[in-house]
Amino acid sequence: MTTHACFTADGLDRFAAAYPGASAPVRHQLHDHPLFQREALAALAERLPASHVEHNLGNLKVDQRPDAIAQAAMSPGEIVRTIADNGCWMVLKKVDVDPAYAALIDACLAEIAPITAAATGEYRRREAFIFLSAPNSVTPFHMDPEHNILLQIAGRKTMRVYPAGDLSIVPQTVHEAFHRGGAHRNMRHDPAFDAKATDYPMGAGEAVYVPVKAPHWVQNGAEPSISFSITWRSRMSDGEARLHRVNQRMRGIGIAPGIPGSAPALDAAKVAGHRLYKSAVGAAKRVIGKEHDRSAY
Repeated sequence: MTTHACFTADGLDRFAAAYPGASAPVRHQLHDHPLFQREALAALAERLPASHVEHNLGNLKVDQRPDAIAQAAMSPGEIVRTIADNGCWMVLKKVDVDPAYAALIDACLAEIAPITAAATGEYRRREAFIFLSAPNSVTPFHMDPEHNILLQIAGRKTMRVYPAGDLSIVPQTVHEAFHRGGAHRNMRHDPAFDAKATDYPMGAGEAVYVPVKAPHWVQNGAEPSISFSITWRSRMSDGEARLHRVNQRMRGIGIAPGIPGSAPALDAAKVAGHRLYKSAVGAAKRVIGKEHDRSAY
């Protein structure tokens, strides 16, 4: 298999200038990689565990209700092979369970490691996702808990990215619920938010860095789209998630937590306390043999 460098030199420069807090356009060199050919992706979809494959019809609204999303009655491989005209949206989750795709994400992360290590430390929980979208499909307004570079492999799309941490777009209580689990990732979108957004049109060879929990939605173009998402966690993203979990617990017992960032020392104490608690719980579970594998997403 041909060895590919993942990112261009100017793409790395743009990423370095933005990381970790701002979105940025990035350029890559994976759009002709053999692992992203249609038949290779169909074979991947067929061998992944069922929990790692999600799909639905792609004619969704930006503000789509999660309980009103319909699916096509097709196998994963069939959806990939007919993505040009089946009207579907599909994500292959955590494709790094496959050795070939694991090697590819490791190579990409190695290229940006000098940048990320200096800002947010060593990688944690690196994962990769592949998105396939029928022409004109929409990925609704949502946010993700990881650092993310979305690489456009084929077709065209526009990603609209909103600033991370803007409580007028995503209230503190929504952040807290997000990290406690059980809530669908799709969120309420108000067109007034768009004044703060940045649009990133992408074709093959173009990419976007999306900061942790920067809200975004995606409009596909007139051709089928294939995108490769490289994601990772960091001590920074882990701390942010822990802080919101602690704040929601406080809210649940009638204590109003402060706004994250308004009292850095208190925030740090909450995070440290949560880490100690979870470490003790994890050790106890290991002793009694109750650990379990985490889900794909």
